[in-house]
Amino acid sequence: MDSWVVPFFIFWVGCCIGSFLNVCVYRLPQNISIVSPRSFCPQCRASIRAYYNIPLVSYVLLHGKCRNCGAEIPWRYPFVEGLSGALALALFWKFGLSWIGVTSFALTAALIVISFIDLDHRIIPDVISIPGIIIGFLLALFGGPVLLKDSLIGLAVGGGSLLAVAFVYEKLTQREGMGMGDVKLLAMIGAWLGWPSVLFTIFFASLSGTLIGGTVMWASKKGRHYAIPFGPFLAFSAMAYIFIGPELIQWYLGLGRA
Repeated sequence: MDSWVVPFFIFWVGCCIGSFLNVCVYRLPQNISIVSPRSFCPQCRASIRAYYNIPLVSYVLLHGKCRNCGAEIPWRYPFVEGLSGALALALFWKFGLSWIGVTSFALTAALIVISFIDLDHRIIPDVISIPGIIIGFLLALFGGPVLLKDSLIGLAVGGGSLLAVAFVYEKLTQREGMGMGDVKLLAMIGAWLGWPSVLFTIFFASLSGTLIGGTVMWASKKGRHYAIPFGPFLAFSAMAYIFIGPELIQWYLGLGRA
């Protein structure tokens, strides 16, 4: 078998899953079933035929427009498909065809959906985060990628730390700066990846949020009154932990022994 066949297959499966993630991003905030009806155009509501619903390919063939009404297809659709495929391929290169690779992609897929829903609607759906917490705990209970005690500590630290930050911030500023969705999201991350991931995620989410959020606030001319969702920063940092987190932590700890 040619060396490119398996990586291409992994990438293509990731793109197909990304197509389903687009369905979740659009439908979950509107309480529409993700199973039926079949895919449809958000503008004219016409059903999309299977041969016009091929990840990445159909967007190119249709020139980014609905076949029925001519409305532009948002760039996000091929972007999420390509992103999912690229992340599936990257996880395959890191972990191979392994259980940890599969579970890492499952978490990554959930984080993609959460990020784009939070960007659009400023919410993190409980229908993802709460089952995600339970699944992360069950994976650890039955020999998953992290030990059970690390999952439990991660769940407690993840939820508790952001809850404490949100409470203190609200007391100091008299306004809400972080929603419970972020708290449950970090608890889910901790349950899946263990307590070290929580520390890593908080640090890098805060750093990236400050740099990117500060730039966006400055560009918008609205200053600190411009609301930026924190969920995507938590999700991005959790993904970064999957790829480089343990190695980066070991490198940092090694500096103290040098």
